[in-house]
Amino acid sequence: MIDIHFIVNPIAGSGDHSFSEPFLQDYFEADRYNITIKSSGYKGHAIDLTKESINQQADIIVACGGDGTINEVASTLVGTTIPLGIVPIGSGNGLACHLNIPLNLKKALYIIKNNKRTAIDVGSVNKRYFFSNTGFAFTANVIENYEASQTRTLLCYIKACLKSFQDYSKKEKTVISIDDNIEIVNPFLIFISNSNVMGYKMSLTPKASLTDGLLDVVLVPRISRLRMLVFGFCMLIRKPELLKEVKCYQTSKLTLLRKKGTSFESQIDGEISKIDAKKLSISVERESLNILV
Repeated sequence: MIDIHFIVNPIAGSGDHSFSEPFLQDYFEADRYNITIKSSGYKGHAIDLTKESINQQADIIVACGGDGTINEVASTLVGTTIPLGIVPIGSGNGLACHLNIPLNLKKALYIIKNNKRTAIDVGSVNKRYFFSNTGFAFTANVIENYEASQTRTLLCYIKACLKSFQDYSKKEKTVISIDDNIEIVNPFLIFISNSNVMGYKMSLTPKASLTDGLLDVVLVPRISRLRMLVFGFCMLIRKPELLKEVKCYQTSKLTLLRKKGTSFESQIDGEISKIDAKKLSISVERESLNILV
């Protein structure tokens, strides 16, 4: 018997999801599979549920939700032999898009049933894992505004971007040192990505790979409002490097040092996160997560 544990975020995406044992056993025969369904009730709950499933010796653990839910489940599975399955029912679904996991529920479940595994790289920022990306300045402000909205839709995401454009000039002065050799005053954006999709099929790093042992970095210094709009257009066509101020490169590790203040406002896999540290060590761990594709 194969024990599959489904960890479901019941409010992900539209919040209208039909996860029940009778429903799932239309896809997973009762004589071959034991199905367990667990619902997360609050931020961080999926971590505890995944630990419980590991102790219960689950053969496969499936994250059913958006990138935030996937991050909680996957972070707990890093370094284990238990593979992660993904049923993308969130709003952005960036990691699922990179892995070509379909949004169609039936097709996503058949990927889990086929049990084809691969190992992917994992990003780490001060020992906290990310699988798609992490970002600071504008990208963190967008997620903060997005989380404040009542619904999670593409329109709400666009509105969050517009509000962040308006808020940018009001931010306190910051000075960020990168690897001790680049210093940026009031950076517009610092973005570090492991995958090639941010969510809603948008991308700042279209050439990123989950298996190359490298992180793709996008740095944008302080720019005018007009140049911000140009950058937004470049992002939509997946060519951020067309803006001459943008610096794009790949690395296996980097450090960020805040010259003033003792914390970073960041987003990690599409969830806002305040990191209480003056220095961030960001790196990649090769092939540290087994995943079903």
